Amino acid sequence: MTQTQPPHETSAPQENSPPPPRTSPESAAPASPGASMGRLVGVDLARALAVFGMYVVHIGPPLSATDGVASWIRYLADGHSSVLFATLAGFSLMLLAGRREPKTGLAGRQAKARIAIRAVVLLVLGTVMAMEYGGVIILGFYGVYFLLALPLVRLRARTLAIIAAAFALVTPQLAFALTSLLSESVQQSINAYDPLRRLSEVGVLDLLLTGFYPALTWMSFVIAGMALGRLDLSSGTVQRRLAALGAALTVSAYGMSLLLAGKDALRSMAEDGSSGSSGSLPLDSGSVSLDGGSFPERPASMLLTAGPHSGTTFDIIGSVGVAILVIVGATVAMDRLPRLRRLAKPVIAVGTMSLTAYVGHFLAQSALSVPAGTSTQQSWVPLIMFVLGAIGFAAIWSRFFRRGPLEYLLNAATKPAKHLR
Repeated sequence: MTQTQPPHETSAPQENSPPPPRTSPESAAPASPGASMGRLVGVDLARALAVFGMYVVHIGPPLSATDGVASWIRYLADGHSSVLFATLAGFSLMLLAGRREPKTGLAGRQAKARIAIRAVVLLVLGTVMAMEYGGVIILGFYGVYFLLALPLVRLRARTLAIIAAAFALVTPQLAFALTSLLSESVQQSINAYDPLRRLSEVGVLDLLLTGFYPALTWMSFVIAGMALGRLDLSSGTVQRRLAALGAALTVSAYGMSLLLAGKDALRSMAEDGSSGSSGSLPLDSGSVSLDGGSFPERPASMLLTAGPHSGTTFDIIGSVGVAILVIVGATVAMDRLPRLRRLAKPVIAVGTMSLTAYVGHFLAQSALSVPAGTSTQQSWVPLIMFVLGAIGFAAIWSRFFRRGPLEYLLNAATKPAKHLR
């Protein structure tokens, strides 16, 4: 299981929120001339959708307990919501490092310092939460993504896209080879000297290679998001090209996987009745996830599949395609449908404080003793209540405050960066 994600998720789930006349976290960064509100609000809407997708996986019934439209919703949320978070995390990095033009000189150094501070804060917060909730917590992984992305924040969109594509083509096979060399005894030896592993289920090895969202393969999503962040999403030409690209990536990756691996190529672990690689419980030892710890036991033919969180080239390419379609679709909808934008304002508010929404839903689950998305959870009612609760809280909070509670604290933690010279 996984998901998740959250991001800000969030930059991990997102850090900067808009001022009352709700523009969006992006508005916190300089916008290019002619930048539309739809572009900014659309990204917040995409974040909200990622939050709700994560709720579906963590709180809703497992795929095995659903049918019809509910099965499609559950399947699409499984894996894709955390990937969307990671892609939006890359986009958010560009808000800090300079949207269309990278910051240089003192401003560039301060931006990198802010990113580094955020990375450390997220790593610490993720470790603390993993002590209670296990390896499903994505925040620590986000911290690692941010640190690894630092050398790339000044690159252009084309260069970033090429790097993301190269990672997607190479890293799954590299991960397979590396993990195959790591016997259980070797992993235990490494973990024995890992202070993070002593504190929680997520150690350095998990963060980089064997966890639910290993940096080795998941950096493809982050770098793809960084490339999107360098583009003018308010441009109709860019929107059309991205929509075509997203559709092509999705169809080609999943279609090729089905052709090569057969009808079960897109199978989700949730179909086996478990929480899957995106649920809120750790993977069972017999799971089929390539990035959940049991990868060495899988045959090389698994590299041809594209199921949620399988960590294969086809999975990465197809998931990036889906993320692009969601981001572009949300942007176009908010840009061209002003009435819908007004109606969606409470939902958009969730996207402006996705870090709070992410952490909050775990705390609320524990406080209310809500069962996770396992075989014990058969009702959609808890999920609906969590979604409505998040919307209500975000709508009320955003009327009085510029940022969400955790977004405010995260932003405050980066203030020392302005003293860098």
